[in-house]
Amino acid sequence: MRVLDSHLHLWDPEVLHYTWLEGPLAWRFADTEIEHSRVARATVESSVFVQAETVEADFLEEVRWVAGLAPALGVVGIVAGVRLDRGTDTTAHLEGLEVEPLVVGVRHLLQGADDGLSGTAAFVTGAREVAARGWTFDACIRPDQLPEVSRLAAAVPELRIALDHLGKPAVGTADAPLAPTPEWVRDLADLARHPLAFCKLSGLPAEAGGNWTREQLEPFLDAAADAFGADRLMWGSDWPVSVIGPAEHDDPHAPEDGSPVYQPHGRDRWAETVTAWAEERGHDVDAILWRNAWEFYRIGERREAADASDRPRRGILGWLRGE
Repeated sequence: MRVLDSHLHLWDPEVLHYTWLEGPLAWRFADTEIEHSRVARATVESSVFVQAETVEADFLEEVRWVAGLAPALGVVGIVAGVRLDRGTDTTAHLEGLEVEPLVVGVRHLLQGADDGLSGTAAFVTGAREVAARGWTFDACIRPDQLPEVSRLAAAVPELRIALDHLGKPAVGTADAPLAPTPEWVRDLADLARHPLAFCKLSGLPAEAGGNWTREQLEPFLDAAADAFGADRLMWGSDWPVSVIGPAEHDDPHAPEDGSPVYQPHGRDRWAETVTAWAEERGHDVDAILWRNAWEFYRIGERREAADASDRPRRGILGWLRGE
């Protein structure tokens, strides 16, 4: 089974600057840590790194740092941090990203933004610049922002949009599960009417605070499949954000007060959950776990471009060609 994780984070607070890390997340999560969190059934495993919301001044440096780790970790694409509503500053930033061969898309984190930001003229202009470069846009939003993303898709129909974490619906917990709301189902379907909008099967464990069951989350996976079809779904681990919660039953270091901790098997558990769900529903497992993300982020096209380049076969470009 081949796995292309469409939503992997990496960070190191000693290298880059973050303002949001706290608790079990306020540690280094990079090469050593991910090597102990591989998907058990994967015969081939690659990933797309998604920006981890460093401070804005570190956006470019984050790309360079991840690019340095990429060959060893199997990172085949980078979704870089950006602010799309900054006019000429946005253009300059995108031009700076163009020299980084692993960049496949960008993310302007919207979940904490003011309502309507993605509909402003400045943001739409920035989104058009992203599309013109052949890159994607990752939309990380609150559920009530789904209509805004649909309007962005209508305003820039050539923009390929990845909906992170199914739009972060309220899922409850294993002890108090919630069903999908009619509003979320409706808005998800509205976004799916745009043919270049895809949906990441990611982030739901984090929305449950790390306390979840397969039965609890399957109705949300079913709703996504009904809306987008299996050919526009991409598995993503949201590691390490989605592996924080109650200690696993065999954790010898579980805190006595029951406070949230890192779950060493959480990433594999989510991969197995989505795989089993897809198999039982008769969905194309390879498409969800690999092919859709490969095509959405145009990983293959980037490799072909690297093969056609006259530049020396070394470093990242050589690695992309399998040398």
